[in-house]
Amino acid sequence: MRNAHKFREKLEAGQLVLGTCLSYLDPAVVETVGPSLDFVWVDAEHNAYSNETIFQMVIASTACETPILVRVPWNDPVLIKPVLDIGVDGIVVPMIRTAEDVRNAVSACLYPPQGIRGFGPRRPSNYGREGGPDYIRRANETIIVIVQIEHIDAVNNIDEILKVPGLTAVLIGPNDLSGSMGLLGNPRHPDVVQAIQTVIDKANAAGKHPGLASGGSPEALIEWVEMGIQWMAMSADFLLLRHATEEFAARIREHVKQTR
Repeated sequence: MRNAHKFREKLEAGQLVLGTCLSYLDPAVVETVGPSLDFVWVDAEHNAYSNETIFQMVIASTACETPILVRVPWNDPVLIKPVLDIGVDGIVVPMIRTAEDVRNAVSACLYPPQGIRGFGPRRPSNYGREGGPDYIRRANETIIVIVQIEHIDAVNNIDEILKVPGLTAVLIGPNDLSGSMGLLGNPRHPDVVQAIQTVIDKANAAGKHPGLASGGSPEALIEWVEMGIQWMAMSADFLLLRHATEEFAARIREHVKQTR
């Protein structure tokens, strides 16, 4: 919540916003990569994150003043509420298919009367030092609500999805989207790329800041940016570490091979 304004301001200024997906459980990873990025994204959908671990990641993100998003496992207020109360800057909700799904996600993130979020912040309220109507208003205005467009149903319903009040941005998941189209493992198939382009164009027109989560080379990611993607979760911590290790080792081995 403390650094959400940085993420929002860069999006609204039309800047390219770059982050990465976190899967390692050590908060030192946040301290290591955070200062080089515009945000970090804790993937609690596909990794073994407990709320206690997320809490440590948020503390680390605050220390390095990097916005932190958390992808929850499912569109469920029971899962969303405790993560919000840890003090994250934004929530990413997976596998959205309809505008009603988006309304439910937004509602879970906002205090009444706009939503159904129960009141119980600890860290976000500076341990009770902040509160009252002004705090409620600020929390509702600040929280970043992102939904994932990773099913062809969501592409077909994108016009209504983008109209939902309180939605900050959309995040395209090419791999699951390809799977919903019978093309799993082929996110660069022309039909998948066309669906992604449709979402990008409509989201940009609606001011809903299209993002994308994808691995691949920098050149492959640049292609998405050229299609209109405004923000991106570039690869993941383990992939970045693996690629850097492989590149360093290969260059040294090649040098030794050529000189001996």
